[in-house]
Amino acid sequence: MMVPLFGTAPNPKGEIQQAVEKLVGKKLNITWVPNAEYNEKTNVTLASSSIPDVMVIQDNKGPSFVKAAQAGAFWDLTDKLDKYPNLKPKSEQAWLNSKTDGKNYGIYRVRPLLRSAIMIRKDWLEKLNLKLPETTDDLYQIAKAFTEKDPDGNGKKDTYGLILPKWPGVNFSASSPYNAIDVWFGAPNDYGMRDGKLVPEFDVPEFWEAQKYIKKFIDEGLTNPDWATLDTAKWDDPFIQGKGGITIDVNVRVGSLFDKFKELDPTTYDKKVAMAGNLKRPDGKKFSLPFTGFNGIVSISKQRIRTEQQLDDVLKVLDKLASKEGSILVNNGIEGRNFKVEDGFAAKINDQDPAMKTINNDVEKAFIQLGMTSSVGVAGEAYEWKRPSKAEQEWMKYRDEVAKLDLETAVHDPSLPVISPTLVEKGATLNPIPTDARIKYLAGEINEDQFKAEIKRWYDSGGTQVLAELQDRISKLGVGG
Repeated sequence: MMVPLFGTAPNPKGEIQQAVEKLVGKKLNITWVPNAEYNEKTNVTLASSSIPDVMVIQDNKGPSFVKAAQAGAFWDLTDKLDKYPNLKPKSEQAWLNSKTDGKNYGIYRVRPLLRSAIMIRKDWLEKLNLKLPETTDDLYQIAKAFTEKDPDGNGKKDTYGLILPKWPGVNFSASSPYNAIDVWFGAPNDYGMRDGKLVPEFDVPEFWEAQKYIKKFIDEGLTNPDWATLDTAKWDDPFIQGKGGITIDVNVRVGSLFDKFKELDPTTYDKKVAMAGNLKRPDGKKFSLPFTGFNGIVSISKQRIRTEQQLDDVLKVLDKLASKEGSILVNNGIEGRNFKVEDGFAAKINDQDPAMKTINNDVEKAFIQLGMTSSVGVAGEAYEWKRPSKAEQEWMKYRDEVAKLDLETAVHDPSLPVISPTLVEKGATLNPIPTDARIKYLAGEINEDQFKAEIKRWYDSGGTQVLAELQDRISKLGVGG
């Protein structure tokens, strides 16, 4: 097996690996590859004559995997999972999204299907007597108040509303704050159908409404001055330091903000962060930005797993790993050893003990990457970790309610299950055209006509062909959009 690693590689004789092997009834030979090198190692492995029996594929839309899968290197599991109760897809949408050119060459690793949200400084809202936003207008008013009404009470005009980072997305739609706002205003999420034709996110009237909205924040100084260059690794800094008060990102970010505030002051940390969901646009209509519902797939090689019988053996092992017992092992560890169950949540036992640290490392930094039906952000049949304060516990409950509600208005990307050969070939030159033009437009370096000329250049350089290929493949799948 080849699996990504986010810390120290587990000892094959360690407690977690032994417990997993006992559960699945097989010895596991796992090659753990540091995450930063994983895609490169995947490309090298796919080009070699030695593909492991099972491997996690992080980018199942990438050229090297697409080529290998189409050449028959991996089992097509599209119609093969019905008799494995734990592997049978739990979400039709995530199963569809995780296809590679119309086929499922692996079992998707579950992630939240909707996790877009807004983090807001709770203490600032209370100081200025403001409520959580429900509409895009509300958010603008809050950003304006955070900039002009001294929310930190220091008598200086040294705060701003919205914190935007430089978004290094290689694709136009990369779940950035910009994409969330596009969707709120009614633009497609990457691609969408309009009058029977597939169109990109950046070429509909609603897109321009969204750009004018974002530009207003920038032009009026309601965002961080370094919005075009702020590294995403430092995105939390202005929020924690009390310079900016609003972040649009994934809802789990609230948890990491709680943790960071706790390091600064354990007595007040639970009063600093509030969360809101996706927003209605000015006319009251609501559109929410979903995610894909998966992060990579677990694929089975045809090199040594050659017969249906051998495939069945491997799928039985993966099915055990995706069972309730398997999910708890790879998400939480060993009950009664490194964690106990409290109020339906997992609580760590003696986590400063070196043996417990090892178990926790092996779970959190390694084995959780083999979680298929429960994993990062989706507890599934495993346990969610208990948060210490009442405010955090209330947030978790609220987070799940908001996500469920927003999912009802989610705008899914119909192009996810299919692939455009032109985009695979020319993506490196095509994708930056609209991305760069948007940033230049927002910065005031080009006007709307010049932006539209760049969009025309995208069409002329291969965009027209990309849309035709995607639309053709979507219609063959019969999934519409």
